[in-house]
Amino acid sequence: MKKLFLTGTALMALAGTALMALTGTVVAAQSGACPAVTVNDGMGVAGGAFPQQFELDEFEALANCTLEFSENPEIGALNAEIRGNGDLPPLSERLPEEPLVVAPYDSIGKYGGTFDMLSNATEAGTSDILSVRHVNFVRYMDDLQTIVPNIAKGWEWNDNFTQLTFFLRKGQKWSDGAPFTADDVKFWYDNLLLDPNVKATPPGYALVAGERMQVEVIDPQTVRFDLPSPKPGLLSQFATSFAQGFQPKHFLGQFHPEINPEADALAQSLGFENGYAAIAAYYGNSDWTDTPTPLLANPEIVAGLPADVMPTLEAFLTVADSTDGRRYVANPYFFQVDTQGNQLPYISRQDEIYISENEVRILKLVNGEVDYKLQSLDLPSTPLLLDNQEKGDYTVELIPRIGMTTLAFNVTAEDMAKRDLFGDIRFRQAMSIAVNRDEINEVAFFGLGEARQFVGFSPVPDFVEAAARTFATEFDPDGAMALLDELGMVDTDGDGFRELSNGDKIVLNLQFTTQGVSTQEMELIGQQWANVGVQTAVKEVTTDEYRTALSSNQLDVGIWFKGQPVAVVLGDPEGWKPPFDDYFGARTAMLWGEWLESNGSAGVEPPEAIQQIGADIDAFLGLSPGTPESDALGAKLSTAMSDSLLYIGTVNAPGPVYRRNAVKNMPTFKTWGFEFYRTYPYRGPQWYLDE
Repeated sequence: MKKLFLTGTALMALAGTALMALTGTVVAAQSGACPAVTVNDGMGVAGGAFPQQFELDEFEALANCTLEFSENPEIGALNAEIRGNGDLPPLSERLPEEPLVVAPYDSIGKYGGTFDMLSNATEAGTSDILSVRHVNFVRYMDDLQTIVPNIAKGWEWNDNFTQLTFFLRKGQKWSDGAPFTADDVKFWYDNLLLDPNVKATPPGYALVAGERMQVEVIDPQTVRFDLPSPKPGLLSQFATSFAQGFQPKHFLGQFHPEINPEADALAQSLGFENGYAAIAAYYGNSDWTDTPTPLLANPEIVAGLPADVMPTLEAFLTVADSTDGRRYVANPYFFQVDTQGNQLPYISRQDEIYISENEVRILKLVNGEVDYKLQSLDLPSTPLLLDNQEKGDYTVELIPRIGMTTLAFNVTAEDMAKRDLFGDIRFRQAMSIAVNRDEINEVAFFGLGEARQFVGFSPVPDFVEAAARTFATEFDPDGAMALLDELGMVDTDGDGFRELSNGDKIVLNLQFTTQGVSTQEMELIGQQWANVGVQTAVKEVTTDEYRTALSSNQLDVGIWFKGQPVAVVLGDPEGWKPPFDDYFGARTAMLWGEWLESNGSAGVEPPEAIQQIGADIDAFLGLSPGTPESDALGAKLSTAMSDSLLYIGTVNAPGPVYRRNAVKNMPTFKTWGFEFYRTYPYRGPQWYLDE
């Protein structure tokens, strides 16, 4: 068997500071007998299998000590806010027998406080917040290269990457105290992802080259994924995806007819139509962890439900949900401790409010009313934020972004005249070279960005050919107008704007949301297209309005931020097959996607070249990364993506990360974006508030 732990180099240099006395309700974490190892001072403890963290027996052996465990003094009160939880047993009975020992970045933290957060709306601008508390089998550490254990304490591949085995932590528990075992993994895959009553079709990440996997329970702490063909990127998928590879069988299973013969009767006694309706209320129809909870989705029946939300393994769980925001409390059964034995997370509560107006969100940041923000925070807002850093007692850092704004013409538009036009590569090329990326860079991004074409991989790997990186990115308005003339698009009525070849008027409706693109960037693009004679109507809408219109095939142009590191692509081919993203991302060609999803019984058949891209990405996922065969196929894929101009790239520029100075143990991020699931590599549970 091949053990593939991707261990990285030696344990990073570690540093600690003495605990500080606190006043008020925030209580200093208790010190144990072991050295207070941190990332900046190892205190002589080094040589662990993975950087910045240890297994318990490993840490005690390396530090020559016995770790003593302590808890948040507020934990009993926090647990009392979790409706459905019973009285708390002692900490020794809540922690796993094999907890994950985390080295904080700078210092052992302090318990208490409320982490104030800001989002646009439910399921809009929230993923930076979700990722603070997120867990999965494994994660990428903050170098964005090394995969390390998380929920799983280890893993093992077979020799040809067709079997991946995870070893779970003995004694780990859900947030309600129920045991977490391999059965929760099999339940997630077999009874949720692959049950058409829960999900109409399996998501792309659930399949390997279009075929299902088999999940085998070896014992309570061992679960194996048997793959129909090699997929080395499956481990990376679990390290980057919001889709957690487990769900609470003891809770959701009581509503599932295949698990509980009385599921429908139970659900109906609680006010649901049937068991699947109850599952939908708690789990939704996807693995996205920000769907409305029963508190919001079914307020009229909440009082009779067994719990407000389903149990979780995350650092925090929801205890209040409304159209104005959410409130969270620390998970009393969380599986991580620091190097002094203090159970994480340090922070007691999280408050998230929803504000749809970008100007109001920026004002709250300027006033220092928010502890951390990344998503929906764009570079054009940075000067105002920077000018007020000292007054607001916060810090703003400019961080490289992996992706960029992309423009995707609707090649399956309902309007056949538009479908014919958008489907013509000459039109898409004209609109690409009509974009003045240098102007966008200077005006919207202060000259900090770089013009790029979208090649399907970002950051751009070495195997991508130079021609693909810059295809149709030169600013050439004369060339754009010549291509439009060739298409028969001329100004027939003298109003300065071109009509279609049949004489019909055309206006490109450019609906956008500030979650997907900055207003300034969008206004520039709208004007640049108008300058070559294509009339545009630029309109800002809410995220919900945008996604609804996109999903119903009503948009002329999909406008959204898009980035796909190789590590993400290796785990999920979704970005290469119509509609090329999920509900929350940069989708296009909705009717091509419908054709694929229905096996040709509905929608519109994609061109042969698009179907070939789908076949090639399946083959790419089966190859070992970095081999000549993999690189050659990756080069072919990236050229096909850039040449198709299904997604027109713009400018790659840095993005701002905001944090209040009271937030400690937060490192400088290596990337701004969703690709590695935002905050997840930077270990939110060991952040704390120093005030």
